[in-house]
Amino acid sequence: MDTTTIQQKRFDISYRPVGQFEETRFEKIHNVIFDSSGDASIIVAQEIAELIREKQAKAQTCVLGLATGSSPIRVYEELVRMHKEEGLGFANVITFNLDEYLPMEKDNRQSYWYFMHEHLFNHIDIPEGNINIPDGTLSGEDIIPYCLAYERKIKDAGGLDFQLLGIGRTGHIGFNEPGSHRNSGTRVITLDHITRVDAAPAFLGIDNVPRRAITMGIATVQSAKRIVLLGWGQNKADIIKKTVEGEISSEVPATYLQEHGNCTFVLDNGAGSKLTRNKTPWLVDESCEWTEILTAKAVLWLSITLGKSILSLTDKDYNDNGMSGLLAQQDSYDLNIHMFNRLQRTITGWPGGKPHADDSNRPERANPEKKRVIIFSPHPDDDVISMGGTFDRLIEQGHDVHVAYQTSGNIAVTNTEALKFAEIAKSINGSKEPEALITAIKSKTESSIDTLEVRKLKGNIRRSESYAAIRYLGLNEDNVHFLDLPFYETGTVKKNGLTQADIDIMIDIISKVKPHQIYAAGDLADPHGTHSVCLDAVFAALETLKAEPYMKDCWVWLYRGAWHEWDIHEIEMAVPMSPAQVIKKRNAIFCHQSQKDNVMFQGDDTREFWMRAEERNKNTADKYRKLGLAEYAAMEGFVRHHFM
Repeated sequence: MDTTTIQQKRFDISYRPVGQFEETRFEKIHNVIFDSSGDASIIVAQEIAELIREKQAKAQTCVLGLATGSSPIRVYEELVRMHKEEGLGFANVITFNLDEYLPMEKDNRQSYWYFMHEHLFNHIDIPEGNINIPDGTLSGEDIIPYCLAYERKIKDAGGLDFQLLGIGRTGHIGFNEPGSHRNSGTRVITLDHITRVDAAPAFLGIDNVPRRAITMGIATVQSAKRIVLLGWGQNKADIIKKTVEGEISSEVPATYLQEHGNCTFVLDNGAGSKLTRNKTPWLVDESCEWTEILTAKAVLWLSITLGKSILSLTDKDYNDNGMSGLLAQQDSYDLNIHMFNRLQRTITGWPGGKPHADDSNRPERANPEKKRVIIFSPHPDDDVISMGGTFDRLIEQGHDVHVAYQTSGNIAVTNTEALKFAEIAKSINGSKEPEALITAIKSKTESSIDTLEVRKLKGNIRRSESYAAIRYLGLNEDNVHFLDLPFYETGTVKKNGLTQADIDIMIDIISKVKPHQIYAAGDLADPHGTHSVCLDAVFAALETLKAEPYMKDCWVWLYRGAWHEWDIHEIEMAVPMSPAQVIKKRNAIFCHQSQKDNVMFQGDDTREFWMRAEERNKNTADKYRKLGLAEYAAMEGFVRHHFM
C-alpha cells in the first residue's frame, strides 16, 4: 500500500461531524469498511502513533485505553513494528486496560495481563509503572475501593485521549453486558452466558470461563476524547447492525456510543455486511449500479421478502421496494425469467460434471469424465460436516477423490476424551506410555498446555475418526492425507502465522494429485480462525502453482456449512441431497465421536455440528423451493474461486 493510499484511508476514519460523512440515514455512528482487517488495523495503529508523537512534541503524556481479544492484535503488532523499525517511543504513554476476568492470576495464559504483555508491552519501551490493568486477584471488600481508585487514576492522568474497543455478540464494550447503565463506572460485573460461550474456546470449555470480571464502565469509556471500535468477521455483522442502526438501549450497551462526539467503527466486509447500505443498497439509493450480482441479490431478496416465487414478481413489487431503476433497464417479465434460469442452472446432481452432457449451462465441465479431486478440510471433520453429501456423490460417480486434512485438530479433543483412550490403551498392554499419558492429563492445570505426547494422542483420536468416516463413505484409505500444517501445532488456541513451511506442504499435495477440482473451506466464521489460515494456505499454494500446465484445468470450489451458509445469490453450484443421503451424511459426521456430544468450539450455535449442518442444508433447499425451483430434501452450496 503506497503512502498516498494510507493517508487517504487515514482521513477516511478520522472524525467528521454528523451530516458531513457519507453514511446513510439508517446509520447513527460513523463507520468505515475495509476489504482487509489487516489493512484497517494498520490505519488504526497509525492514528495511535500520530497521537503519541503529537503529545511527545508538546512534552505531554498520551493516555490510551486499550482492549484485548482477537480484534486489536494486528493493531498491537503494527505498533510494535513501528517501535522497532521507525523508532516510535512509548515513554510518554500511560495505558488503562478495559477489563480483566475475576478471579484471574496474572500468569494465567487467559489473563488480560498476560495477553497485553505478550502482544504489546514486552516489545516496547513503555515504563512498567505506566501500565494499568485491572487486578483479577482481588476479592471481598478490596474490590470496590480498587474500582474507585482505578477511576481516580484515569482522571489524575488527564483522562483517556484515545480508547480502543472491540465488541461482543451481546453488544458489550469492555465487559459492560446488557443492562449496563450509561452512567456506570469501573465495577465488577457478572458475565453474560453468550460472552462466556464465546470465550470458551480459549479456556478449553465453558466450565473453565470465569463468571465475573472487573470492567471500566460506560461512562468511563464515553469520557475518552476519541473512540475507535474494531469489528471483524461475519459473526459480528448482526450486532454491528444493531449498534450502528438501532435505537440506544441498555440491552445493546454499544449503542451508547451513538452519543459520543468522536467515535468511529472500523470494520471489515464481513462485519459490515448487514448494514443496510451493503445488504440492501437499493433501499438507500435507487440509482445504485445494477451489476449482475447485485441484480441477483435484489431479485432473490425481493422474492423471499414478499413470499413470492421469482416468476410471479410484478412491476409493482419492484417499484414498491426501491428497484424502479432496475426496471428502467428491462421489464419484470424478462428480468424474472433471466434470474429464474440463472438460479436453476446452479443445481446439479453431478458435482464432478455430467459425462456426455451439454455443459454450457451447467456449473461444472463434462470433461474429463473422471476427475482428480482434492477436498481440503481445515479440521478432520469439516469435509463431512460441510460437504458430506457432495463428497459422497463424487465417490459414487467414480472420481479419483482425495481428502487432505490440513490440521490435526488436536486442540478440540477434551482431556476427558483423551483420558478415556489412554485408559483403554493401558488396559490392553499395560505399558509405561499409557500410564505417562494418564498422569500428564490428570496433572494438567488450567493455564498449562498439553505435552507433546498428549497432543499426539489427541491428534491420533481425530485421525482414527476421520478414517472411520471415509471408510463409511467408501473412499480408499490411500487417498487420505493428514497434512498437520505447522502453524496449528502450538498446543494452544492461539496459533502461529502462516509460513512457507505450511505453504510448501500444500504445494506438495497439489503437485502430486494434479487435480481437476479443489474443494476448500470458505467459511471464515470459525471461532478460532483456523479456517481463515487454511484458506490462505490454499490460495498461497495456488498462486505459486498457477503457471503449471495442469492448473489450467483446475477449478476451485469453496464450501461453507459449519457456521454459515452462502447466500443464495452467491451460490454457483448447488448439489441436492435425497433423504437417504442426508442420513448418510449424518452417520459420517457421527464417526467423529470426540466432537459429537461435547463440542469445544461451537461458535454462536450451541447445537451439535450434525444438527446445524442438516438445518442449513434443509434451509438452502427450502429457499430454492420458495423461489419457485424444484423441491429437494437438502442442498449443499458452493462458490467458484477464480485464481487464474
